[in-house]
Amino acid sequence: MDRIALLKQHLETSPDDPFLQHALALELVKMGDDEGARASFERLLSKDPTYVGSYYHLAKLLERTGHTDEAIAVYERGMDAARASGDRKALGELRSAYEELTM
Repeated sequence: MDRIALLKQHLETSPDDPFLQHALALELVKMGDDEGARASFERLLSKDPTYVGSYYHLAKLLERTGHTDEAIAVYERGMDAARASGDRKALGELRSAYEELTM
């Protein structure tokens, strides 16, 4: 069974598991399914806006696919979430990517 099928199977029994949703989105990115990956990241962040790592990956996907304004907004939301959780490492990574895109 491939990784995507396995992750989807696990998500059937644990649909609210943010790690599984994040892992699925990353696998979809690897497979070139940007639309599916975006939907997965957005689903995850709508259910769990504190899952800070997904903001970076979603914003990078949006940036790569030419959705610059949306990427900027996701970086900003991610920085807010990182600040709120006290995750300085994630905040630094998000800020660096944001500044690189906006300068």
